[in-house]
Amino acid sequence: MLQPAYQADVVVVGAGVAGLSAAHRLISAGVTTAVLEAAPCVGGRMSTEKVDGFRLDRIGQLLSTAYPELALAPALAALALRSFAPGVLVHSDGRHHRAGAQSGAGGARGALHAVRALASAPRPSGLPRSAGLPRPRTGTPRPVASYGGTGALGPAPKARPGAPLGTAVDQARLGGALTRLATTPVERLLRRPELPAGQALAARGLPAGTIDGFLRPLLAALLCDPELSTSSRCADLALRAFAAGRLCVPEGGADALPELLARTLPPGTVHTGVRVTSVATDTVTTAEHGEFRCRAVLVATDGVTAAELLPGLRVPDFHPVTVVHHTTDEPPATGGSLLLDADRGGPVAHTAVVSEVDPSRAPAGRALVSSTVLGPPPADVDTAVRIHLARLYGVPTGRWETLAVHHTPRAVPAMRPPHDLRRPVRLLAGLYVCGDHRDTSTVQGALHSAHRAARAILTDLGAAGSLHRADPARTTARAA
Repeated sequence: MLQPAYQADVVVVGAGVAGLSAAHRLISAGVTTAVLEAAPCVGGRMSTEKVDGFRLDRIGQLLSTAYPELALAPALAALALRSFAPGVLVHSDGRHHRAGAQSGAGGARGALHAVRALASAPRPSGLPRSAGLPRPRTGTPRPVASYGGTGALGPAPKARPGAPLGTAVDQARLGGALTRLATTPVERLLRRPELPAGQALAARGLPAGTIDGFLRPLLAALLCDPELSTSSRCADLALRAFAAGRLCVPEGGADALPELLARTLPPGTVHTGVRVTSVATDTVTTAEHGEFRCRAVLVATDGVTAAELLPGLRVPDFHPVTVVHHTTDEPPATGGSLLLDADRGGPVAHTAVVSEVDPSRAPAGRALVSSTVLGPPPADVDTAVRIHLARLYGVPTGRWETLAVHHTPRAVPAMRPPHDLRRPVRLLAGLYVCGDHRDTSTVQGALHSAHRAARAILTDLGAAGSLHRADPARTTARAA
């Protein structure tokens, strides 16, 4: 139990990933820090429900192994990430097509080699050109009935040649564009003209079929924005992370990340069940324990709560997200891939047999299928999702058991243009704010905003040199 006379150099309000990460940096620099959280547990929106041995993410945002802050934060060194198969599977016209799996060649030369390889490679009779992109390599190869013939998904109907990725040349152009994007400096991306992402795609020099059949569904999944109203600069950063790394999830559930951060803080740093009612530059007032004196206050809550504590702070719009979790003992085989729907034939934006990616999320002998609906969900969301999944996976879903339906109206802050990717974290000396509403609406953005806020606090407290010594990687995480 906190005592009313408790003193700290910095009080952090909110024990989400931003607040916990900032606390790590402050404590590493020798600054005494207390973290106050109104909820009974840490994590904020990165929460995971445990049901009968299953681990069910409430939002389940996709991470990337290319997020710089995951490598720069020493407290996350023990975080285990489970990667999806390279690229994604795209469902179009009743078939699956692998897209976005990079071969490592870059630039125009890489695109030229890809064209020659695709043009000269022998293909078995009936194999569509979309099979020319690399297939996933996982520990236990599984058949994916996406390139003709009969497999775990049943007989696949004939597809348009190369749909939805186009011809071999179109695929090579896509591969070249992704490999160049992976190495483009972030500063150059941020100097591009800013438009809604959906409009900017037309200027990327790729065929309309590739854009509509691959980039649009991919960006909708990465940004949780089905209309692609997000700033094109944020979309470019999301594509850059996709091209440079692998999509992944934390082993054991989304809450593994904040729980690891909290567990590696000194005992007594985090206090849950403490509601903060007001903040000032040197005081935090709580409903349970009165006032706490400090030298600085960092508000690390969601955007709505931050605006309530900091009048005048802009409240962002939000993208709603609904996640539906099913289980079955006869799962469709996807090779640990993320499956997108290019046809937009139902409410599901993306789905995966998550237990293939992270076996710890389901008990032995059971499979966990997690599907994400973006935007307002339909009235009977479970029935609509089941019907859609039957088409996407090509298997009956009527006997699948529904484990949970999680609807989060304020899941992800919107990033419509013009969007400032470096919103101020220092409001005035002694009062600071961080969170995904200050950078990009991703885990990387939340962590990077915490990085910036900790640096600003230490500079104002005269302890910036301690941060430099405690953080040899410095503060170079720019790809938010």
